[in-house]
Amino acid sequence: MAVVDVQQDLDNNQLTMISDFAAPVERVWQVWSDPRQLEQWWGPPGYPAAVTEHDLTAGGKVRYFMTSPEGVKHHGWWEVLAAEAPHSLELRDGFGDKDGNPTEAMPVSVTQVELTEHEGGTRMTSTTTYASADQFKQVLEMGMVEGSTQAANQIDALLAA
Repeated sequence: MAVVDVQQDLDNNQLTMISDFAAPVERVWQVWSDPRQLEQWWGPPGYPAAVTEHDLTAGGKVRYFMTSPEGVKHHGWWEVLAAEAPHSLELRDGFGDKDGNPTEAMPVSVTQVELTEHEGGTRMTSTTTYASADQFKQVLEMGMVEGSTQAANQIDALLAA
């Protein structure tokens, strides 16, 4: 299991997830920067992702969809706010409509990812912040903690391949 800690800060509408990997920082960065590798872990098991646009530079965009076991496509998007390979990434993250366009009626978060050397491997700290308590509550009820934990735990197998 890669995820070693998950903290919910209800006062600040924030979820922090800490994961440790037995691989160098540069290798863990690749699971974010290579769209084919991102597809192998982004989303919970049983919801394979397909990345349709991937520009992981400041101002860049990432668009993807996940397909449920029933065949329903769930679209999402990122707007890359900052990227400092191989150590940090900041992005706006939201849901998309059936064509992949941002759906402003759904919660939008800002996520900061930090990759640091830790005990011969890499510690990934992901901090996701929502603008309101209602948005944070909505994604928690949708299973954000479970889905994000399952997704991050898939990185170990990818790194071992």
